[in-house]
Amino acid sequence: MNFERRDIILIVGLLLVMLALIQYLGPAYSAIIVIGLYFGIKIYVGKKRQLIQRDVGEGICMECGSKIINKKCTNCDSGEE
Repeated sequence: MNFERRDIILIVGLLLVMLALIQYLGPAYSAIIVIGLYFGIKIYVGKKRQLIQRDVGEGICMECGSKIINKKCTNCDSGEE
């Protein structure tokens, strides 16, 4: 896992959630919930990133917006062959 600036923002936000939960639950329970939330968010973002990477492939054509396969657009380059 890469540690980026948005991870710091996520950790700070989750610490604030933990502080809010400590009032109603014990510190141990709130820490467990926050740790679960952190890894749940990281897994969700990772899966979403893989899904987008699979859908986009090599890139997107600037003319029509189609997916580029084998360095050729499926719509624009099909008529030129």
